[in-house]
Amino acid sequence: MSSFKELGLSEPILKALEGLKFEKPTDIQAGAIPILLENEKDFIGLAHTGTGKTAAFALPLLDLVDTSEYITQALILSPTRELCQQIADQIDLFNKHNRKLKTSVVYGGTAISTQLRDLKRPPHILIATPGRLLDLISRKSAKLGDLKYLVLDEADEMLNMGFKEDIDKILKSAPKKRATWLFSATMPSGIRRIVEKYMRPGAAEVKVSVGNETNKNISHEYVVVNNSYKQSTLTRFVDSDPKMRAIVFCRTKAGTQSLAEDLTRKGYNVGALHGDLSQAQRTKVMNQFKANRLTLCICTDVAARGIDVNDLSHVFHYQLPDDSSYYTHRSGRTARAGKSGISLSIINKSEIRKIRNLERQIKATFKEVTPPDASEILELNLSKWADRLLAAELPKGADINVVSKIATKLAEMEPDALLEKVVALEVQKLHRTEAPAERSDRGDRGGRDRGDRNDRGRGGNDRGDRSSRSSSRDKDRGDRRDRDSRGKRDDFKPAERREPSIKNSKDKTKFYINVGQRDEISRSDLLNFLVEQTGFSKSDFGDVDMDRGHSFFEVDNAKSKQVMGKFRGFSIDGRELKVNPDGQSFEDAPKSKKRKDSKKSESKDKGRRRR
Repeated sequence: MSSFKELGLSEPILKALEGLKFEKPTDIQAGAIPILLENEKDFIGLAHTGTGKTAAFALPLLDLVDTSEYITQALILSPTRELCQQIADQIDLFNKHNRKLKTSVVYGGTAISTQLRDLKRPPHILIATPGRLLDLISRKSAKLGDLKYLVLDEADEMLNMGFKEDIDKILKSAPKKRATWLFSATMPSGIRRIVEKYMRPGAAEVKVSVGNETNKNISHEYVVVNNSYKQSTLTRFVDSDPKMRAIVFCRTKAGTQSLAEDLTRKGYNVGALHGDLSQAQRTKVMNQFKANRLTLCICTDVAARGIDVNDLSHVFHYQLPDDSSYYTHRSGRTARAGKSGISLSIINKSEIRKIRNLERQIKATFKEVTPPDASEILELNLSKWADRLLAAELPKGADINVVSKIATKLAEMEPDALLEKVVALEVQKLHRTEAPAERSDRGDRGGRDRGDRNDRGRGGNDRGDRSSRSSSRDKDRGDRRDRDSRGKRDDFKPAERREPSIKNSKDKTKFYINVGQRDEISRSDLLNFLVEQTGFSKSDFGDVDMDRGHSFFEVDNAKSKQVMGKFRGFSIDGRELKVNPDGQSFEDAPKSKKRKDSKKSESKDKGRRRR
């Protein structure tokens, strides 16, 4: 297809697209729109982030919905509030010439009372996150009885976020005669089960860039440094490009917030997006970033789903994701609208193997680069400062006598000496990167990302002085001597197999996880990780007891059955993450739903764990 006019869209929509400078449909739009306009069959659209999926389903909906009937005819489900709002904004732009259409957006994290009032007059199109929609359905406020079209947007991400049960309930409650449109970047087994269970046979399917192939306009690069120099490496790249606008990806909410705070203290215009922020805070950061008032937006993978900006020059992977599909989604935030962009991973030496795996999986070549030279960055910044100095003028009404007084005070100084002093002051302000961004020649043990923890512990400074490293080595030697001497005692029980201090309580279930102190994390870090991975609140967890090689944690009995599935298939730096109920060894954990509850099996498992 060469134009939107050939797709069969109505004149008002074509007029709106012309005003938005939409000239040529993307592949997913060209494949999906004619099918969705011409029949009411179910539909599956597979395409990656940045390919125009929103317009692919929104444009046909605008032509199919009957605005003379004030009933909810279309429902769009999306995983995050940011994506819901983004979809609503796009629909408003596309529907510029048909003001009769009413849309409503409902999501968690904001007052439900406002949404209840808005739904008293049913919208033609309802855009919602699954959890909040179920709440509104239970209150009999959201009515789906007249639904004709149900759209699942970013379906794979909704499953990754744990919305499977919510989606099942919503699909069961919707009229069976509806048309279901499913849009997803990937087609995992969970999505296939939804298709088989809830969609009619013969659903039309359009695949665009399926697999993990990425935008050809993206340059994939990586830089290898010690973890303690990650932050200084990032700032060097930022300082080297005055026009840079970028997203920086971290894997945890705690790491995201910590990095944002460190960079803010150093004078960078940055904002953080993660699940612990209120809706008002997230909206403020989003608006600032889109208005170009922030240089960097530091995000977790889920929070970044709502960012739709066409002029991002870079995507930084401050911490690599474990899944290649997440890397593809991250990288797709740059090189939009036909522009080019850079996807740059900041890694340690042990993570090079991850880069090689990504090359094979996404069918792209990664180029190793070196951090910009500090002297070049300083020269560039001083040149910009000199230009601003030459263009500066006293504001109107300023006291001219102040200039005379300063001139008298500085009159005895030679011009060269005065200039040197002025430049020295500016250099002090610009010299924010204290440590060299050294390449990691040895690699950190186990490939663990300790950059965030190190930065917090030093108040945000990127120092790696020799004395601290020597002290660390001495401590390691002392620890080894202690372990060797204790190991000679008959009654010595290895630290990584000591009994936990927490006790089972009536209302909580205890779990065993193969993450411990050797992973360079604290109890607080582990709890934050558990909260983020499960989607539970901190109040759902009880005690957390850490040992060198593993940890124990407690979860409310009501949610204990959900825990195992939350960690299935997850890994940390290439090591499979294992979570089991306390007393059950990893080797003998049942692979089917049948459990072995005999006392003999329990005794055997506990014995293995103690050994």
